[in-house]
Amino acid sequence: MRLYGEKSYLKKKVLHESQKNSEKKISVLNIKIIHRIFDTINISYVVLICTLFFLSFDSQRKWSNTYKSLSKTRAMNNNLIDYISQIEEFYISELETLNTYKKTKPEDLIYLDKIAEKEESLFKKNLSSFIEGFSDSRYQRAY
Repeated sequence: MRLYGEKSYLKKKVLHESQKNSEKKISVLNIKIIHRIFDTINISYVVLICTLFFLSFDSQRKWSNTYKSLSKTRAMNNNLIDYISQIEEFYISELETLNTYKKTKPEDLIYLDKIAEKEESLFKKNLSSFIEGFSDSRYQRAY
């Protein structure tokens, strides 16, 4: 052993190496703690992102259902507007016709007796149309 003053070289070397080992242990512990902190933060970010994704997916589904029902309501309203405009057009035409017709009184009416209809037999009707056809030359002989 070589002596440097009152202290030996071996003691310095052991002390220096033990300090390095303790510093390494501390730095390894610090690195492990830092890694755990970052792992925890990363996991919490992943959980937050998944949660927000499912919440936005659910709200998008609800909005799609709402939009679908609003579209159906709008289509029904458009149909109602069409029906209302047709009814208004009908009533306006009826009101216009009321002004053109004269209101009658019982004295203005003419009552007619019912005329009896002639009843003609089917045979007579066919025979008369056959005779008319010969006279009009509808039925001609082939040469």
